[in-house]
Amino acid sequence: MENAINLQKAALVIDCSDNVAVALADLKKGEECTLRFNDRDEMAVLLEDIPFGHKLAICDLYKGESVLKYGEEIGKMMVAVQKGAYIHFHNMYCERGLK
Repeated sequence: MENAINLQKAALVIDCSDNVAVALADLKKGEECTLRFNDRDEMAVLLEDIPFGHKLAICDLYKGESVLKYGEEIGKMMVAVQKGAYIHFHNMYCERGLK
């Protein structure tokens, strides 16, 4: 039963160079979430609600910084955010979509 509880409050870091993780369940603001890396786990306090399958920052990100998922740049930050923030189109953009 403990593993099921941990999965409910966990997010997966897909590549070691990523600066975002993917929520493995709906996550709620204020909860402590396990960030699952390939070789370790870390904790993050969630600053916002994060829907299943969406991204959260695993470190502080700065305006203009690349958002890395799958080891690839998927966009850039429009604003600075702290670890545990929800990362989506309200605070990041993709230059590919602007061309």
